[in-house]
Amino acid sequence: MYQAGIGIASLWNAKARLWINGRKDIFNRLNSELGTNDSELIWFHCSSLGEFEQGRPVIESLKSRIPNSKLLLTFFSPSGFEIRKDYKGADWVFYLPLDSKKNSKQFFDAVKPSLVVFVKYDYWYYYLTECKKRNIPLLMISAIFRNEQPFFKWFGSLHRKMINCFTHFFVQDKESAELLASINIKNITVAGDTRFDRVSEIAENFKPIEEIEKFCGVSHVLVAGSTWPDDEKIIKEAIADLPDLKLIIAPHEIPEKHLQDLRSFFPNGVLFSELSEGVPADTTHHSQLTSRNCLIIDNIGMLARLYYYATITYVGGGFNKGIHNTLEAAVYGKPVLFGPNYKKFKEAIGLIGNGGGISVATSNELATHLNKILTDKKEWELRSRSSFEFVKQSRGATEKIINYIEANRLLTS
Repeated sequence: MYQAGIGIASLWNAKARLWINGRKDIFNRLNSELGTNDSELIWFHCSSLGEFEQGRPVIESLKSRIPNSKLLLTFFSPSGFEIRKDYKGADWVFYLPLDSKKNSKQFFDAVKPSLVVFVKYDYWYYYLTECKKRNIPLLMISAIFRNEQPFFKWFGSLHRKMINCFTHFFVQDKESAELLASINIKNITVAGDTRFDRVSEIAENFKPIEEIEKFCGVSHVLVAGSTWPDDEKIIKEAIADLPDLKLIIAPHEIPEKHLQDLRSFFPNGVLFSELSEGVPADTTHHSQLTSRNCLIIDNIGMLARLYYYATITYVGGGFNKGIHNTLEAAVYGKPVLFGPNYKKFKEAIGLIGNGGGISVATSNELATHLNKILTDKKEWELRSRSSFEFVKQSRGATEKIINYIEANRLLTS
């Protein structure tokens, strides 16, 4: 039913078309590219881009420690695959074929993994049960569980069968471990979230962006990342009385129409692609950038570095399905603001708890907090320090996972 539905959607939806086209002739391609492999193979699966960022520190640590191994990375979603299909840390990057009994057998016959790692979630019945049948070690990393999930309900027998396929769970918190223990899952380590390791690595390897430095100058800067239209609306209203504040906005999606909408929304804005060309398209001198107060990021992949330049950060998604990655901002020691839909995100709850994060529900609330932080140096310093310490104290999940793999000899290389 899913395949039929997405096939119909692909007639008008570009993302659905990528999903379909990326899986065409996939087993022939898998056999062709992996057929000559005689090294131990580690298969990492990520649903999308966010899960990849969680898995990345483990991938790179394994490749560093076991250089003779090969690594296959799969994605379910185009938003992960299309951005990371050229990722150099993996030997191969593929879409995951649709979950079915036939596909799972074909996949394992082609791949022959020595170790399988799923990141955070994405439970596919046939892939998991086939992995268990073949006695291949199967790990789930950076997992988080909630009481309302079907694993813990009377009707969740199919889901419980899937999680019983895993050799070991590395969960983010003790609450997740307790929930698993309540259904007699005992192969658990409370390791934390590998994203803390990932954002710390990004910050430690920070490289300046010359165009951003020129735009910011000596002004206070609000960096708003992964925004949606609802976020952009309250930001526009909140900064209306802050003419000296510069805004860098990186929308979650960058189709041409949305970029044009943003230019209309922030008429004194300029696209980053224009900056990087040296001269904005509608000015004659680069020096005139000093009169601009909004920079619109029209690329993917730069956001994690942009937060470095912020006085205050805003992370989008909190007026939609849920906030995006707050840790990318917190790692630089900056106050982190976001919308009200954050309760499913442990790191956001933690940031609020230690004073580094603030949830806002209206433009008036956002304006109030912006004014307070910008005018009260002690307030800014306290919230910034709290954000930095929250990330610093939460690192180490990657090392726990690698130590388990080595101690239990899950790979022989």
